[in-house]
Amino acid sequence: MTLIYPKSSNAAHPAYDFGGYRSTGKRHPLKPLIIMPHTLSELTGPVYGHDAVRDNEFDLTKQHLGEPLGERIVVAGRVLDEDGRPQPNTLIEIWQANACGRYVHGVDQHPAPLDPNFTGAGRAVTDADGRYKFVTIKPGAYPWGNHHNAWRPNHIHFSLFGPSFLSRIVTQMYFPGDPLFPFDPIFNSITDAKVRDRMVCRFDLGTTVPDWALGYQFDIVLRGRTATPTEEPHDE
Repeated sequence: MTLIYPKSSNAAHPAYDFGGYRSTGKRHPLKPLIIMPHTLSELTGPVYGHDAVRDNEFDLTKQHLGEPLGERIVVAGRVLDEDGRPQPNTLIEIWQANACGRYVHGVDQHPAPLDPNFTGAGRAVTDADGRYKFVTIKPGAYPWGNHHNAWRPNHIHFSLFGPSFLSRIVTQMYFPGDPLFPFDPIFNSITDAKVRDRMVCRFDLGTTVPDWALGYQFDIVLRGRTATPTEEPHDE
């Protein structure tokens, strides 16, 4: 596929148009972007839902009457800036497929069972040290129709909000050693292997809860040379 819009100069972010990922050819800009100055209200507010996060929203296994099926996991980490400084009061939202690889969404027609005790979405706000934690179920792989026999690796979507609507980033967290990595064009749209690894969490025995759930650490760096790849290209 010929690139119609140039690739981002930052290897930490995918190109607007990535050949193996078919739908990018229909939704990337065809002309240079027009920079629109932001207003003061856009830059300073509104704060998006930080104060409305309930105490139990971080635990996706306790949102319904019964316990969801699948492997329980704990995902924890820190949100940091380019100098390693913690970013407190950051709203983090996650969404994911269930253990069978199906989302609670009308468009998802994967013939895998839904779990009545798992909605697949949670929220948390980072503490003073930039730390967050989610308790959830390890998501399953699922087919997505991009090419013949296309399957997405196990992953969790992360959305982070700062003090306003404009300070949002979206990324995906993957699990170590997934055999689907070489075949997934979304994962491989980050062309630098070392940068791709920033989207892969690491198993952590200290986060693991004895006799109950395996633990993983996933730090998110907002910008700079060690930035976590996001789903929007940046020209820095």
